[in-house]
Amino acid sequence: MRVLVVDDSGVMRKIIIRGLNSCGVRSATEAADGQQGWEIFQQQEFDLVLTDWNMPNMNGLDFLKAIRASGSTVPVIMVTTEGEKTKVIEAIQAGVTDYLCKPFELEELELKLERYVPV
Repeated sequence: MRVLVVDDSGVMRKIIIRGLNSCGVRSATEAADGQQGWEIFQQQEFDLVLTDWNMPNMNGLDFLKAIRASGSTVPVIMVTTEGEKTKVIEAIQAGVTDYLCKPFELEELELKLERYVPV
């Protein structure tokens, strides 16, 4: 399984990758913002994308919209501090698959991942 992790925080990318590893995922590609994530996404195939919302250059919502506009149905989990109802609705309307609010416990991330990582 190939996963793309997009977050401007290197620490957060490491936390997410730790959660992926605990679920058996060993192939994770990192991107520091939505623009870099989009460039990588266009060049490689992924089975799952985890993205932050608030990032420089291209935010996570615009990154999600670009993924959906490309015709991809890859599951996208928004991992963000944007937890207010209007933001969640906006992400759902843009085609997000799942949502995880920061800060979160590693166990919460693992529970989300179990839905998308084949056993």
